[in-house]
This record gives sequence, C-alpha cells and structure tokens, in this order.
Amino acid sequence: MTPPRPAGVPWLTPYLTVRDARAAIAFFVAAFGFAVRDSVEDDGAVMHVEMTYHDQLIVMFAPEGAFGSTAHTPKSSNTIAPQSFYLYVDDVDAVYARSLAAGAKSLSEPQDQFWGDRFAQVEDLDGYRWALARHLS
Repeated sequence: MTPPRPAGVPWLTPYLTVRDARAAIAFFVAAFGFAVRDSVEDDGAVMHVEMTYHDQLIVMFAPEGAFGSTAHTPKSSNTIAPQSFYLYVDDVDAVYARSLAAGAKSLSEPQDQFWGDRFAQVEDLDGYRWALARHLS
C-alpha cells in the first residue's frame, strides 16, 4: 500500500504565495538560515520551492500566478496576514538582526516573555509574520 504522504514530508507544511520566488529564497536563506531542498522551474521561472530548517521541511511556496493560482501575498493584497509562523531559533537576537538586514520589517524587538521564551516578531518581504523564539527554561 502506498503511504499517504511522501517520505520526509511532514503531515502539515505551510504553502505560501510569494511575489518573487528568487527573492523569497534569498530572504529565507539570509534571514532564517533555511536551505532549498527542491525547486521546480518552468522556462527559467521558479514555480515551486521547498525549504528546510534543521533538516525538516518547513515551508513550500510558489510565486503569484504559478500553476494558474489567483492567490496573492498579504503585501500585494494590502492586508495583514491572518496567520503567523512561530519559529524556534538558536539565537533570537542574531536571527532578528539578520532578518532586518535581509529586508524584514520589525514588529517587536527581542524580549524575554512571561511564557518562558525570548521572542521577537518580523514581517517578511511578502507580508507574512514570523515569530522568532528560543525557550529560556
């Protein structure tokens, strides 16, 4: 019997729409340290990307209009994304600084929080919100 999902793919993976796949790849590499696991091109245009973090598939995305999709990024729609992503990192301050250097917008600076995480928030190039966290105790 064929398994219900491919090997090495989690049961749930966010699939984002981005404005520019190459820019999104560069941002996720520079800001968060993600690595490209797979990339599909059609006539030189990136149509699908899978990125890993700590050897786990963390996000997939495609540019606006890929495969006939009518989805738009929060930035293109001029809206605030209703979801956000909570990413545990080794060093919140360093990843926060790298994110800003890569073009992210700061939503909250790194601070220790009452729930036990050091926490910051940024908005990426396409308007998605990323919480950066490290558990303290």
